[in-house]
Amino acid sequence: MKKIAKWSGCSMLGLLIAITLIGCAGGAINWNQEPPYSLEQTWGEKGSAPGQFNDPTGIAVTDTEVFVSDARNGRIQVFDYQGQFKREFGTPGDGIGELGRPMNLTIHNDKLYVPEYMNDRIQVFSLAGEPLKVIGAPGKGPGQFNAPGGVAVADNGDLFVADFYNHRVQHLKADGSFINQWGTTGKAGRSAGEFTYPTDVALGKDGTLYVADGYGNRVQVFDAGGDFLHKWGGPFALGLYGPFKGWFTTTTSIATGPEGNVFVADFYNDRIQKFAADGGYLTAFGSEPENPGHTAMAVAVGNDGAVWSVNFADNRVGRWEPD
Repeated sequence: MKKIAKWSGCSMLGLLIAITLIGCAGGAINWNQEPPYSLEQTWGEKGSAPGQFNDPTGIAVTDTEVFVSDARNGRIQVFDYQGQFKREFGTPGDGIGELGRPMNLTIHNDKLYVPEYMNDRIQVFSLAGEPLKVIGAPGKGPGQFNAPGGVAVADNGDLFVADFYNHRVQHLKADGSFINQWGTTGKAGRSAGEFTYPTDVALGKDGTLYVADGYGNRVQVFDAGGDFLHKWGGPFALGLYGPFKGWFTTTTSIATGPEGNVFVADFYNDRIQKFAADGGYLTAFGSEPENPGHTAMAVAVGNDGAVWSVNFADNRVGRWEPD
């Protein structure tokens, strides 16, 4: 009791930070376990012409092409790996084939899944840009969305959707019918399995589900059966934000690499952080904004291990390679 009394004049936040700093809260503060990645290529600027962007918010790659959500231009732009413009599809609107603020992108079985922040739905396109189907509608009910930010697709076609304003992640069948959800609809939370504006989801090869718990400033992990496994980000992953290694200040995108590592866009810290599958911190890399705002909005990983990002403040795409 006397030892506890010595801390009576300190805030709980100070105590948690002190614990983290000495490495007792999951080793959030430590040396890089791997070298940072280097920025090898960039392209883009603000505008509406081909190759220009107005608030890019998502990215996905195949072995030969790069797909970018050009949010305020209401379109998807497609490039080769050298940044040469190839095609675009979508215009602002809420009709079929039109887009209302496309967000984090996912490619699965030669289909592009596009969550729409403004239209509260997911549109599915062929990689050529042909609209194939619409999943979901505005609302709080099962299978409905309120500003979906990201989607992951399982091998059997099931969907996992980060339902931003509904503070939940939904598990749906390929046709959009409801299976399950994590989180309480409309209620933010800090406990395991609760969310505060989740922004994106990703699947590991074994079916493990990784959730970017956006303003919860953390990652939450569930097994293929839907059971909670663990979480990371700041002291005990309680939602505190910060600039330290292994901490986050708003997670906006998440991706898994070919070796099972997890990459997280740490938006207000202008960096991408790389972790082992169990949450062990590996390295971080990023760039400072040249314009007002922040850079690390979205992340994708190619089969060759290259990391792709969109720079929100500077309206650019970037390719990062390990040193």
